[in-house]
Amino acid sequence: MSQDYLIKLQCTACKRVNYWSRKNKKTVERKIELKKFCKWCKKSTPHKEGKK
Repeated sequence: MSQDYLIKLQCTACKRVNYWSRKNKKTVERKIELKKFCKWCKKSTPHKEGKK
């Protein structure tokens, strides 16, 4: 059975939750950070894994 969990990706500039993603907690221990487009900031900003 897969150990994927839903995580929120939160914009580091405006702190809004823009994206949802999946993460395998057994293989990935650190917090995920991806550069994504924020429709409120109107630019590509780093998005970090938010709290539940």
